[in-house]
Amino acid sequence: MSKLVQQATNNLREVIGAAIARAMEKGELPEAEAPAFTIEVPADRTHGDWATNAAMVSARAFHMAPRKIAEAITNNLALDGTYFDRFEIAGPGFINFFLNRQFYSDILKDIETLGPDYGRSDYGQGKKIMVEYVSANPTGPMHMGNARGGALGDCLASVLDAAGYSVWREFYVNDAGNQIEKFGNSLEARYLQIYKGEDAVEFPEDGYHGDDIKERAAQFAEENGDRYVDADPAERQKALVAFALPKNIAKMQADLAKYGIQYDEWFLESRIHNDGELEETIQILKDKGMTYEKEGALWYRATDFGAEKDEVLVRQNGNPTYFAADIAYHRNKFAKRGFDICIDVWGADHHGHVARMKAAMDAVGLDGSKLDVVLIQLVRLVKAGEVVRMSKRTGKAIQLADLLDEVPVDAARFLFNMREATSQMDFDLDLAVQQNSQNPVYYVQYAHARICSILKALEAEGIKPRACTDEELALLTSQEEIELIRHLSAYTDEIVAAAKDYDPARITRYVITLATLYHKFYNTCRVKDAEDGLRAARICLCKAVATVIRNVLSLLKISAPEVM
Repeated sequence: MSKLVQQATNNLREVIGAAIARAMEKGELPEAEAPAFTIEVPADRTHGDWATNAAMVSARAFHMAPRKIAEAITNNLALDGTYFDRFEIAGPGFINFFLNRQFYSDILKDIETLGPDYGRSDYGQGKKIMVEYVSANPTGPMHMGNARGGALGDCLASVLDAAGYSVWREFYVNDAGNQIEKFGNSLEARYLQIYKGEDAVEFPEDGYHGDDIKERAAQFAEENGDRYVDADPAERQKALVAFALPKNIAKMQADLAKYGIQYDEWFLESRIHNDGELEETIQILKDKGMTYEKEGALWYRATDFGAEKDEVLVRQNGNPTYFAADIAYHRNKFAKRGFDICIDVWGADHHGHVARMKAAMDAVGLDGSKLDVVLIQLVRLVKAGEVVRMSKRTGKAIQLADLLDEVPVDAARFLFNMREATSQMDFDLDLAVQQNSQNPVYYVQYAHARICSILKALEAEGIKPRACTDEELALLTSQEEIELIRHLSAYTDEIVAAAKDYDPARITRYVITLATLYHKFYNTCRVKDAEDGLRAARICLCKAVATVIRNVLSLLKISAPEVM
């Protein structure tokens, strides 16, 4: 929470504790150890800005009715030096507290002082946390699931950074193993078909049938001609993969950069194979008695950790499985690079892999509870109320690149972050391009642009923002002004909650509400025509709202235009 909110909470906890102690000294409460109590913000602020259950949880300790305890506490409360000026007992014994004017003034001054850093906290205490997201198979183009996972993963990383974690963003490139073998087989068939005809060269039954494979094979043929037609098959496939894979990865990097996503590292799976880490990891499992051989394959005793069946680590042909490489990769994250927490953002179809990967970390001597997985549910593209599956441009399944050709990046990133990862969502292509208040990102950006326009118009008339006194800021007393400042004060808490829950959608909801409260304020409270002191205070409030909107949009890597 923000320092001011933390200070208000701490002060309130201290005065409640002191009131209980005084009540015991005076005999209004019996001598006993008071239990821990909570202080929270009620859902309905008309009943108070903060509330405590101190009287409720003390009933057993004091052998008294909560209402009587609440009366004894409030009889001895001294709010001097706190951000609260009054209190009341509610219901069976809750005590509600009301903030004084100084709190609201100090929030606005805090935002002005901190500027782009307002909202940041040290909640994460600098713990090293990795967020691995998208990690799409490099053998083909990225799809809608990658679009949603990319937006959520990237914004989650930003939220964790703002909450005080040391964040590392990573893309895991599956450039080894079975899928690369399949990739090479597919490219080889398409390449040979160019020279021998499709009927003469059978395409692998389990090959990749996309047009992208044909395109890469054609590009290879254009550059190399028929020199690999009669080459050794292993040499031919190696050349084809060496040619096509870097191009696919470069295309991924370009598409994701356009989407506003930059990684600290593109980690190659081949690194795990080549530097001995995969063998080392398998040997650890062997040494711990976690493996056995059956039918020429090496198996991992997954059932020892609650799984329904054991898993193959090394196939009969001697090739390690994807699961084996995945264990080694996650071991690398924790044991080799020292991350305190690792978060994987996966598609919902990987749900069965979560428990076995966490258990595998335990099996190799690490702590599986430090591996967290965010599962992304399916997304449907909708246009004119109908589900869209094909791209107009290619006539094929819509890819991330197609989406970014059709809708603004700002809209895509914002809309994908409006729903929790665990919920399925419809992405409305019509809504994403609308330039009106129906489009949530436009609605928020317009609030920022409106404030910039107001400030510019005032400056043209010689009215510039200036530092306000506490007395001037205390003039902000309308319901619209109070609600707006309260919401501004909650921003840091929202970031922390989003970090705790791995739910960046909280931040989009927060900023939509902030824009709504600002538009409500704008329609009710005049700025230019107000008396000088009140006008200066309202200008300060406008600037604070613009700062927080800008901070949120910056967090989401979305632009904050000054003119719309």
